[in-house]
Amino acid sequence: MTDQSHLSGWDVFRLNAPDLTRRAITTVRASFALLGVLALGLGIALLAWPGKTITALAVILGAYLLVEGVIRIVMALVTPLIHAGSRLLSILFGVLFILGGVVMMRNPGLSGETLLVVVAIIIGVAWIMEGVLALLESGSAQSRGWAIAFGIISLLAGIIVLVTPAWSAVMLMVFTGASLVVMGIVSLVRAFTFGREVLRAQH
Repeated sequence: MTDQSHLSGWDVFRLNAPDLTRRAITTVRASFALLGVLALGLGIALLAWPGKTITALAVILGAYLLVEGVIRIVMALVTPLIHAGSRLLSILFGVLFILGGVVMMRNPGLSGETLLVVVAIIIGVAWIMEGVLALLESGSAQSRGWAIAFGIISLLAGIIVLVTPAWSAVMLMVFTGASLVVMGIVSLVRAFTFGREVLRAQH
């Protein structure tokens, strides 16, 4: 077990590659890669078909949040030696993502305007939480910059969506799609860079 007695402040919430085993680093990288592929694929789909209804957007994004929530919870439970704070935070955010996904998928029959506002609020809050988690997770050499970039992009996207919930469905889809593409690419880069130096040193 890694000695965590030296940790203080925000350190308990960070994923620090040097503190993790090879298996743990591989699990984290796989999670980043899966989330990146999902975000990139969904973003491209929304950009390719922005004229679809807001109901379709709610269902698709609801499914995405459900999958992301499950991935975060599984990563927190099966990744050994991650700090207790990071594990707890990942589980908490995973549960919130799942709840958000369920709300979006179970209420597609709301009126267009009401559903648009609900979708915007859930997307905004989810992205802000994702950004906060990414910033707290940043803590390892090469992937630190990408984690910070992902966190800032996610935070800004969430804030923009929250302060402009009255956007048209098409505009919301285009912005959401573009944001997901960017976050998907950054997440994939994080998957390749997280713990890379540590893994090389172990050879």
